[in-house]
Order: sequence, then C-alpha cells, then structure tokens
Amino acid sequence: MLKPGKTYDEIYDSFEWIIPDFFNMGVDVCDKWAHQRYRLALVYENEKGWVEKYTFWDLKRLSNGLANGLKANGIEPGDRVGIMLPQSPEAGITHIAVYKMGAVVMPLFTLFGPEALEYRLNNSQAAAVVTDEANLHKILEIRDKLTHLRTIVLIRAKAPDGILSFDDLVEKGSSSFQPLNTRADDPAFISYTSGTTGPPKGAYHAHRVLLGHLPGIQFPHNFFPKEDDFFWTPADWAWMGGFMDMLLPSWHYGTPVFAHRARKFDPDEVFHLLAKYGIRNAFMPPTALKMMRQVKDPKSRHDYAMRTIGSGGESLGEELLAWGKEVMGLTINEFYGQTEVNLVVGSCSEVMEIRPGSMGKAIPGHMVEVVDTSGNPLPPGEVGEVGIKRPDPVMCLGYWKNPEATRNQYVGDWWVTGDLAKKDEHGYFWFVGRKDDLITSSGYRIGPAEIEDCLMGHPSVGMAAVVGSPDPVRSEVVKAFIVPDPRAKQGPELEADIKNFVKVRLAAHEYPREIEFVNELPMTNTGKIIRRELKAREIERKTGKSS
Repeated sequence: MLKPGKTYDEIYDSFEWIIPDFFNMGVDVCDKWAHQRYRLALVYENEKGWVEKYTFWDLKRLSNGLANGLKANGIEPGDRVGIMLPQSPEAGITHIAVYKMGAVVMPLFTLFGPEALEYRLNNSQAAAVVTDEANLHKILEIRDKLTHLRTIVLIRAKAPDGILSFDDLVEKGSSSFQPLNTRADDPAFISYTSGTTGPPKGAYHAHRVLLGHLPGIQFPHNFFPKEDDFFWTPADWAWMGGFMDMLLPSWHYGTPVFAHRARKFDPDEVFHLLAKYGIRNAFMPPTALKMMRQVKDPKSRHDYAMRTIGSGGESLGEELLAWGKEVMGLTINEFYGQTEVNLVVGSCSEVMEIRPGSMGKAIPGHMVEVVDTSGNPLPPGEVGEVGIKRPDPVMCLGYWKNPEATRNQYVGDWWVTGDLAKKDEHGYFWFVGRKDDLITSSGYRIGPAEIEDCLMGHPSVGMAAVVGSPDPVRSEVVKAFIVPDPRAKQGPELEADIKNFVKVRLAAHEYPREIEFVNELPMTNTGKIIRRELKAREIERKTGKSS
C-alpha cells in the first residue's frame, strides 16, 4: 500500500509487490469484510430514484446463493459467464459469485447489438449469461447461433420458459459456499478490446490483476482510501474503467461505492448525485468532464464536496484542469492504461507537480518506458512506443485463443501498447498519437475493422473504411468513407439508414456519426485500405493542420 508524505521518487523506489501464491478476487472484495455485519458496500439508485443499500455481509450471502445456483445448473470452474447488465447490485453480485466459483467473467456492454454479442459469446465459448429484461431479446435473437451457451439468467423480471430467474437461484441456493482456492495466476475475466485489424481480441486476466491495479487507484486518487471516501463512476461496469478502475478496488479496501447509470449522461444530474450522496471520489472520462464544464455555476445549486477525481483516455489540457480547481475544488489527476495493461502511468497532486498535457509518470510498481522497435528505452525527448516490462501483475495473461496476437504484442520483455509518446528528462510521459488506427471516442477505444465488416453487410455499401475524425467533445468520432453500390441512391435517407444499421448491430458508441460517400478509397498495391491517408485528410479538414 502506498504511503503518503514521501516524494514521488521515494515512493517509486521503495515500492514492492506482495502477490500471494493463492488469491481469489471474489473472496478478497467481499468475504474478507463480511464479518463486519454492518459495513456498507453499495448504495444503488435506479432510474426511478429508488434506493437500495447493501452491506458486505449481504453481498457474501447473495453471491454464495448465486454461486450455488449456477453450480447446480452445470456452471463449472473455468466456464465463461457473460454479464450484460448496467450498474446494479446484481452485476456486482455476479462478479463476486463467478470469481468465487473459479469461473471466468466476461463483461458485456448493454449497448452491444446482436452481431457484437454473437461474436464475443461464441469466441469466448460462454456457457452462461446474466442479463436484464431490456437486453434479453438480443440474446434470444441469436440464441440458436450460440453453440456453447447453456444458461441464461434474468434479473428483476419474471423469467420465461427456458430462462433462469436470478432471484430464484439466489433464494434456493445455500448462503454457504466454499470458494475455490484459486492461484493468483488463474484466469478471472476476459475483457474484449477492439483491435484495428481483424475481429476484437479478448484480454485474458488473472486474479492477481486486482492487486496489480491498486497502486493505479491509490496514486491518482491521492492515497485512496481515506476516511469517508465514497466512490462512483458514470462509466459502464462492462468497461475496465468501471469495474477495475472503481468497483473492485474500492471493495478490496472495504470502501463503499455508489451505483447508478442513467440511459443518457446528464451533467447537471451528476452534480445533483455528487451532492445528494456525498460522493467523495470519482473516475470521470474526459468527455464527461467536458460536458460537466458546460453546466453554469453548479456550486450555487449543488452542495458537493469531492476529494478526488481521476480521469483517463486523453489529455485534459490546461483549461479543464483549471476548471477542476475552480468548480470542483481539487486537482484532477490523469492516468493512462489499456485493457490489456491498465493504470501504469498517472499523476498524484500530493507528491508531484501536475504538468498540463502530460500523462504523468510511471505509477509505482510498474516499469514503463518509451521504447524503439527493438525494445530499447529511448532517451528523453525521442518519440517511440509506450512499453511496459514484464512481469507485471496488472498485465494480462494474453489474448484469449490468440497466441499469435499475444506474441506480437511483445518486443523482448516489453508489452508494447501501440501508443506513441515521448518521455522528458523529469520522467513525465507525453502522448503523441496512435501507432495504428484505433479510434478514441468518449473514452471508448474502438477498432475500425469490426465496424467496416458490419458496414459491408448493408446492401447499399460497396466498400467501406472507418477512421477517427477530430471532435472537440468526444476527442474523435467514428467516420465512415463509403463507396456505395452503383444501384444505391445517395442522400440523407441512405446515410441515416446506414448509421442505424450499425447502431442496432454493434453498439451505439460504434456507429459512424459521420458518413462521406466517395468514388474510391486509397489502397496499397496489395489491396489494403490506407486509413492513415483518410485520417490525415480529416485532421486537415477540421483543424487546418496537416498530420
């Protein structure tokens, strides 16, 4: 555990990992606190404003019942279990139960459409999925195509024939359960991350990854936890930023969390919630902060008093950091990571100077450098690829069923991220750009390949290329360049139809917000689309600068 009161260099140099041979995330975040019968774990407000509270004792009893119920229905250690739920008690309970069983969680965005779900459920060979009434129809639509799915569990609704009731499983299952004594390196969850070429890849993480995240939570949150800390994020718990940057680390420390996710992000409501529940800590994606900044004089209407805000995904810049001090009364600490190797660079205003535009310094416990193509650390000021040296407990085991992609991610002992950066003489990292074509929009990291494949399924699309187009609020928006079928009638109606075609099949954050019909796409001699030319065209069009 990081200790305040020292300099950054002293903290970094003195840090040592303590990773036991045996470790189970479900036991760690729940059972170890349950003997304190009234220790608060979760406050939940649903969309209608109803509030529920859960102690760690409640979570232990309910997760044990669910674990027994899933086991009775054939779920075994190692089986993959999808969780397609919004922020809710059931989502947290399912995480705990599956970990304690030694099975493997697979978080799924509720925004996913049938095609995105079909790929992930089949690729992971998921045996079960837990969902709600709003998303059940998506699973049923593709159920005949899911060759490994045996069990569907429905929360807070009457389960139709062939579907199991979450409440029934919990109530009928014994409240006593013997968790599997998993090794720290045993698999705990698969989190799919969109690549830039080919289909999405599943980052396969071990139970130890929770311990690997802890310095990355403590550091940007100024030595979290402190007395009266209370954590929330508007980020979906299906995203690493939701369940690994907030939920599970908070429970590791026995700190309560707030759960609430509206259908649409309302920045004024955020201030209301911060004040109503006395939320002290938050992970806020940059887009959320930019939208909150547009609320006029929130302090005159909302009595909030936060201690920390952490943000990651893109640089906040000097103006947004100044807004944080003036309106939120604190310094927003930035951090950097990826689904595969998360929270490895960041800032901590208590022990280091905050330099606007910088990603921060290497978080204690992680060896991070800017490396060349041979894996050699580069001198200050030179641009290279961000690399994290193995072994590192926050690093994934590899990509699920994709050993070649895993091998390609390493240069020697360095896991290379695909992000280009430079490191200054004081150890601060400065982001330069993506090595590949990954799109960063509203905190989501989106690969173009899956969207292009979906677009090609539209009868009016002949060819398609997808890039990120600069956007002042979302950082980038998905833009599609489309060579239409010769028989297609171009115009606003076709554009709207194509957008909706992607939105309902993949996810709402993946559909192309901008479409441009073109006669041809730039291609290599071997027939590959040159996305960088399209990206450069967009940057120049929107900013007037050549890339």
